Amino acid sequence: MTDPGDAPAGNATRSHARGLPRQRHTSGSVPSGSAPSDYAPSRSAPSRTGSRARPKVGAGRRARPVGRGRRILRTAVMSLSVLVLATAGVGWWFYEHLNGNLHSVPLTDGSGDSAGKEKADAFGRTPINLLVVGSDGRTNASDCKLGGGCSHTGVQSGSNADVEMVMHISADRSNATVMSIPRDTVTTVPACKDTETGVSTNGYTGMVNSALQYGPACQVATVHRLTGIPIDHFVKLDFSGVVKMSDAVGGVSACVDKDVYDTYSHLKLARGTHTLKGVAALEFVRSRHGFGDGSDLGRTYSQHIFLSSMIRKFKSAGTLTDPTAVYRLADAATKALTVDTGLGSIRKLIGLAADVDKVPAKRITFTTMQTAPDPSDSNRLVPAATAQSLFATIANDQSLTNASGKKTAEASATAKAPATASAVPAAQIAVTVENGTTVTGRASAVATALLDKGFSSGTTTGNAAGTTSTTTLTYGSGHKAEAQTAAKALGLPSSHLKQSDATGTGLTLVIGTDWTSGTAYPAAPADTKTATADAHAETADQSKTCAKVSPYKTVSLDGVAMTPTQAYRAATGTKDSAP
Repeated sequence: MTDPGDAPAGNATRSHARGLPRQRHTSGSVPSGSAPSDYAPSRSAPSRTGSRARPKVGAGRRARPVGRGRRILRTAVMSLSVLVLATAGVGWWFYEHLNGNLHSVPLTDGSGDSAGKEKADAFGRTPINLLVVGSDGRTNASDCKLGGGCSHTGVQSGSNADVEMVMHISADRSNATVMSIPRDTVTTVPACKDTETGVSTNGYTGMVNSALQYGPACQVATVHRLTGIPIDHFVKLDFSGVVKMSDAVGGVSACVDKDVYDTYSHLKLARGTHTLKGVAALEFVRSRHGFGDGSDLGRTYSQHIFLSSMIRKFKSAGTLTDPTAVYRLADAATKALTVDTGLGSIRKLIGLAADVDKVPAKRITFTTMQTAPDPSDSNRLVPAATAQSLFATIANDQSLTNASGKKTAEASATAKAPATASAVPAAQIAVTVENGTTVTGRASAVATALLDKGFSSGTTTGNAAGTTSTTTLTYGSGHKAEAQTAAKALGLPSSHLKQSDATGTGLTLVIGTDWTSGTAYPAAPADTKTATADAHAETADQSKTCAKVSPYKTVSLDGVAMTPTQAYRAATGTKDSAP
């Protein structure tokens, strides 16, 4: 069966493009955030067939009194009803309890498009970009005890973003990228207002983590302005939240390559692998003097190791099959989180968790935004030029791994370069679109897209002589500028444009098997070498990775500067954070 005027390659038909029925692409996937119904009605017991007939009285058996049998049946039915109602009641209480734990606020403060908008792929699917924030706020006695620093200031009202990560989940849910933004990065904080407290700013240049003082929406706007990546949701976690979460999952496994004692975060571990629970987990993710060069960069690397381990534990068999453990985890998580209103219910969080769970650990890449020293302050950072490539890779929904989990091969500069539009108006350009694939309707779909973009009504469709692997746009002498305009409209790279040897010919677009869906040419694979140049990057399945303890004198013990390993050996009277 073929569409009018557009059969698979090899069928000789041709027709005028206008008037052809448009094809609608639909996805059979469940919408993001949807979840099965929480409760199903109880089933009635199925009727029995083929049962023995009741013996007659006097045939050798005593008849059971009818009244007693009915009472037993009535009692059983009532007991079953009570059990069903009790079970449903507990479930409903649990659901409402978790919903009540959540605290949600708006994603934006309502001033313009401060979070950005996602672009759907050819099937109408959109990626998800989640901003994960770890707050350093000492807004209650518990966080003061865990974080310290309240002896002089007392409980504080504001907070900074100690941790900032953009988690990108691809539109097809096949891969994910988690990019850390070092808190010492200097950037522009736009004018914004905290929707809960009313505290506002007219905008300033400062550390990226300071935007949280004006509310989560301000932090979202700042990260979007810095990276150009649309932000769809945010999740904020405080000190006590890290402790509760690590305890709820039974601890998280983490490895250090040397003995380490960070006298600032109080993390003290012997070389090797440890199960980090409670305060020990918090000390590990907060440690900046124990790892790397003692800056915030080293801390992001150890955080990636911790989160990768947590992801592996979630995905391992049996972790989420214990109802008691699931309750502890759900209760701890919802009490610890502040989320945007788009995630402000258990059903929506379950939908997000399901989307994350679809991505294999080997296709979740953890990386850190590339930075350079701030020319005006050596203790601060600014985004490096190479960071723009990483931002674009995430914003364009490009994966940093292939199906095997390995880094994608470097794409050639020629293949990536988009065609440059010319000054020739689209209305003056007619294109012959031919289907060189085995997919019915490809030429019609692309031709209709061109017409919708204002190209000439002389655009026609047909079928190529045979199947071709590469999409090409061939143009005759004197029509290069027109070809560039058409290629630009379709997102076709300049390397796919070819000049015909024949004179006087117009534009012919032959759609190859490299473009079997959608009306925009697929983006080239991410140039991993450029996107992650000068950046730390690893996938979540790398279970043998150990955090690199700093070889520098980044800590101090009894007023003496020393390395974290030297401090560990000197602090014999201090108990290790974990066995």
